[in-house]
Amino acid sequence: MEGLGAHLKCLYTNARSMRNKQDELEALVHSQSRVVIGISETWWNESHDWSAGMDGYRLFRRDRQGRRSGEVALYVRERFDCTALTVSSDVVESLCVRIRGMENKADVVVGVYCRSLSQDDSTDKLFYRQLGEISGSVALVLMGDFNFPDITWEYHTAVTSKPGKFLKFVEENFLSQVLSEPNRKDALLDLLFVTRDGLEGDVMIGGCLGHSDHKKVEFKIFGVMRKKVSRVATLHFKGANFKLLRELLSSVPWESAFEGLGVHESWSFFKNHLLTAQEQAIPWRRKSSKRGRRPAWLNRELLLELRWKKKLYDLWERGQASQEDYRAVVRICREKT
Repeated sequence: MEGLGAHLKCLYTNARSMRNKQDELEALVHSQSRVVIGISETWWNESHDWSAGMDGYRLFRRDRQGRRSGEVALYVRERFDCTALTVSSDVVESLCVRIRGMENKADVVVGVYCRSLSQDDSTDKLFYRQLGEISGSVALVLMGDFNFPDITWEYHTAVTSKPGKFLKFVEENFLSQVLSEPNRKDALLDLLFVTRDGLEGDVMIGGCLGHSDHKKVEFKIFGVMRKKVSRVATLHFKGANFKLLRELLSSVPWESAFEGLGVHESWSFFKNHLLTAQEQAIPWRRKSSKRGRRPAWLNRELLLELRWKKKLYDLWERGQASQEDYRAVVRICREKT
């Protein structure tokens, strides 16, 4: 279990397109040991399959078919036992993942949602139905861009009918909305809901991913999660006998063996002998999943730049730094990643 006590460190952001932001996200995640990362408006499609993965994490995603914008995704640290929940409709841009609890502890469902301003009543009703089925049975943490700018969360009031219906649904299903600070200019659009008191804590809002105009939300989920035992075996190079490996490979008469063989036959011959020598000289061990491996490019200099970016954003918010200064450090971070 990561961190002090039984909690999961989480991050949510409305990316406004993950294009040119993937490296910065990985740097943030690995430097701060996040377990769950929720993203709305990834703007991903099938062409991003090769670039969306992150070392040490399982990726769950739902892409909008046929249109750009929207889309949601969840990354969960590989070592946690989790499964995606099936949904009854592909129209709603949401996904939920159940993270299994330890013995005597309840499971937790973590979800992410993205609602467009033009979403019709029928799609809203589908989402309410899906959410109602989940929220009544398990501990739920739901994050996302709900796009209800005219709801006053302090008093739970709304001017128009759509947000009014949403507020009624929230109250009837005992959902608690925990954010109070604006996260996109002066509006509170990105929300965080829980179904139980004390399920979340240490909530912080601030900083942006790249040039997104939505602030990031950081928080913790409290509860003991079940770690999944790694069954992946890897070569243990620290325990390898390289002297034996060299002797085994040097004993093969390579020139005479390759004579008369084509490219594919030569490669097959070399690979078979290499693997045979490897089996004798290099032991195997179960892969450790204590924590995700930091990318080689995530050096100390870049970590300092990312911390300075976050600090400069806070200074800009307080009027102690200019927007030009903040954009300059964003460019520096992007160039270095």
